[in-house]
Amino acid sequence: MSYDLNRRRFVAAAGAAGLTALAGCSGEGSSGNTLSWHAGGTGGTYYPLSNNFKTIVEDNTDYSLQVQSTGASLENVGSLNREDAEFALIQNDIAYFAVNGTGHKDLEGNAMENIRGVATLYPETIHVITQADSGIETIADLDGATVNTGDAGSGTQVNALQILETAGIEEGDFTEQNTDFDTATDQIRDGDVDAAFVVGGWPVGSVENLATSADISLVEIGGETREAVMNDAEWFAEDTIPADTYGGISEAVETVSVQAMIATHEGVDEAVVEAVTTAIFDNVDAVDQKSEFISVDSAQDGMPIDLHPGAAAYFG
Repeated sequence: MSYDLNRRRFVAAAGAAGLTALAGCSGEGSSGNTLSWHAGGTGGTYYPLSNNFKTIVEDNTDYSLQVQSTGASLENVGSLNREDAEFALIQNDIAYFAVNGTGHKDLEGNAMENIRGVATLYPETIHVITQADSGIETIADLDGATVNTGDAGSGTQVNALQILETAGIEEGDFTEQNTDFDTATDQIRDGDVDAAFVVGGWPVGSVENLATSADISLVEIGGETREAVMNDAEWFAEDTIPADTYGGISEAVETVSVQAMIATHEGVDEAVVEAVTTAIFDNVDAVDQKSEFISVDSAQDGMPIDLHPGAAAYFG
């Protein structure tokens, strides 16, 4: 299915911070046996999962991983493209945008063709959080609200703006704020925003922490809205946040998700990528973040870009 990304408001709105991330202010790539691995914010899933992988790789290879907290997907594709990192976690939709030079104004006509896939990992679930007594039950109820759509230029913001637009909520129909997940959940607790988008594999730590100190609700993305979101963008899939995932939320909540994935770039030696891939996927029993989803059998589900030869050598 083709999708006219150029007409989407998120293409323009994610620009300013994306330009900084893609143009490059992060650290240089590593050398020798130390490999730079770019993760995400400490309040999401990318950072603790990356540290899981660090332990596994260091226990099973001669390499060490230098895990860096970052602004996540959009910043990370820029780091890979500049070869400032050997590996990074990114969303599969952002990987597609980067390699094909679309989906974001700073990527249009600037395809990052050196980025390569390693493996897909788990669904990154779209959470839309609000206070329990806010009266917000559907995405349409965000018309006129103050909404935190994630870090400016992040994959979360891209997803949030797309979902809002699909629901008929355009620029000017709501007040947008942009922060990391920890700050966004603080804003929900303090009543500084009406709703916040958080994208990550459930349970997300920042949302768990919020639910221990405040009564929250999760806004459903279901029914015709969910169908429309998936029709507009093929990288979204149906998802459900199970009952009791977060304190005080006793019923399952329908939503959508993208896929988290490991990516690298073509400048990383094939033997290095194969060694890291082998270490992780031969030892998935040592992973304690999203372990129910991460497996050899599913590691190419939803892979939107070409595999690095080192990953292809492992997966066959």
